[in-house]
Amino acid sequence: MTAVRRTQIAVLILALAAAAVLVLRPGRDNRPARADRATLATVWPKAQRAEIPGNLKDGPIFHPELFRDSRTAIGTAPAPSGDQLRLLVRNADGTTRELRRRSLEGNPVFDAFATDGTTVAWIESVGGRSEVWAATWTGPARRLTADTGNVLTYSSQYDLVVADGAAHWVAADGDAATEVRSVPLAGGKVTVRTEPGVWSLTTWPWLVDGAGDRTGATRLRNPVTFKDVEVNTGGAELTTCSPAWCRVLVITGGGVARIDAMRPDGKDRRRIAGSEATAALTDVAVLDRFEVLAEPRPDSDLTGTEALVVHDLTSRTTVELSAAVDGAFSRDGVLWWATGDQDDIRWHTLDLRTV
Repeated sequence: MTAVRRTQIAVLILALAAAAVLVLRPGRDNRPARADRATLATVWPKAQRAEIPGNLKDGPIFHPELFRDSRTAIGTAPAPSGDQLRLLVRNADGTTRELRRRSLEGNPVFDAFATDGTTVAWIESVGGRSEVWAATWTGPARRLTADTGNVLTYSSQYDLVVADGAAHWVAADGDAATEVRSVPLAGGKVTVRTEPGVWSLTTWPWLVDGAGDRTGATRLRNPVTFKDVEVNTGGAELTTCSPAWCRVLVITGGGVARIDAMRPDGKDRRRIAGSEATAALTDVAVLDRFEVLAEPRPDSDLTGTEALVVHDLTSRTTVELSAAVDGAFSRDGVLWWATGDQDDIRWHTLDLRTV
């Protein structure tokens, strides 16, 4: 099996378990929350949140990739001329600062954003060739390396991790091994550690398997302490794990019967949603606490939108954030989604770190 094919299978499996889709048809958020469901305003009244115009002052739509706080983000937007893609920092006051600009002829992709709070790193791909770049929130962009290997990404906030003064990612080493690659944030030589098997990054320095397996995660590995944790699951289940929590989709002949959460060793297992819900994010338990879910409405087949809810694993409370969205995104503890339409998109943010 080629690395490309391996990635395609992993993406397909993750899509079944976690529908983190691009916002293409944001819905008008004017329907009331369910009467039996807690709301953001009542449960987390002091949480930092914002509503941000989708369009920049020069016209194009801004697509956030990473938020520093509820109003400051790094993301992409076409140039007003329509022939280039820009990477921008959008400040809380609506002003922007350009980091990078690439011609659309090369099909540029800015992806896998990660931060340690000060430095932001990302993977930049043009014409099938990848590089790792970085910048501070106020400084210029700089290339860290073009020695990326055959990069593997899984629509996860851990596709690139910034920790211990370096940027880390995984790459394919044939069909039976995974390279964990690292480059110092100051630049320099890339170090490569090869792990037998198919792995993806999760909370640093942990790895998790199962990206190309129909049953999902079966093992977590800490390559620093040489500790492995076996995931305690079985039967017709699809499991996604971090070192703190696993999301378990219990499957019957008719599809997903319910969604459970549990510790990787199987302890503290509980039901968090029924068959009507799906995982809205690839990653499980944002900040080791918040499981983000989507729930269909009666008109979802027509509108393409669903309700967005968060289950708090600490309080065991489910909170409805929005009645009609078409996708959710989260990195570094900030959750965001869109409402409106193509002529008036509004980005909504919730800084889960302030809950």
